[in-house]
Amino acid sequence: MNSNNRNECRSITEMGNPAKPQGIAGAEMLERMSESHSPVTDWALSHLEISGDERVLDIGCGGGAALKKMAAKITTGDLTGADYSEVSVEVSRKNNIVDIESGKMNIIHASVDSLPFENNSFDIIYTIESFYFWSDPVENLKEVRRVLAENGVFLIVADIYGDAELSQESRENVRKYKLFNPTADEFRKLLTDAGFSNVKIHTKEGTTWICVESRK
Repeated sequence: MNSNNRNECRSITEMGNPAKPQGIAGAEMLERMSESHSPVTDWALSHLEISGDERVLDIGCGGGAALKKMAAKITTGDLTGADYSEVSVEVSRKNNIVDIESGKMNIIHASVDSLPFENNSFDIIYTIESFYFWSDPVENLKEVRRVLAENGVFLIVADIYGDAELSQESRENVRKYKLFNPTADEFRKLLTDAGFSNVKIHTKEGTTWICVESRK
């Protein structure tokens, strides 16, 4: 990518607000992120054992790309996407209109601060590239655990983490966007403190990716 393209991407990202996508720039940013996050998403979701009848929740569903990938694996189950950005909800619905109209998927405007679901509602919950922005990580994780079914699985997925060998650009982005970027050990402690068990840390050699797996 040449410098002009990099500058254009940065400008769209800054105007679109990665913490809470907004406006036309936010919609464009979401489409670009869906493409750029596809490899780490595929890798992370490969850690799931899926039978097809699971109830799935995507927290911070963004442009809905991960939901589309999961919809190809879920046959008799159902999927829910939640995002506190109205632009994200709109883009995600547009990108998953077929599954929404069939009743297989629902995408709602909601925050991880207070999820509008009953206890034990989902067998699989994941969040991809959104944990950086959660307002109160331990309390938010407790809320996730509340709606996760007994022995359900929860994944936190990110393409950077605190003790990875980050590029200068990644370190600048952590600072610029005030990203919460725990180390692997800090992830483990956060989840344990929130009541999760069987915490597993997955990283991929040659990348700065992390997938933190845990169970209720």
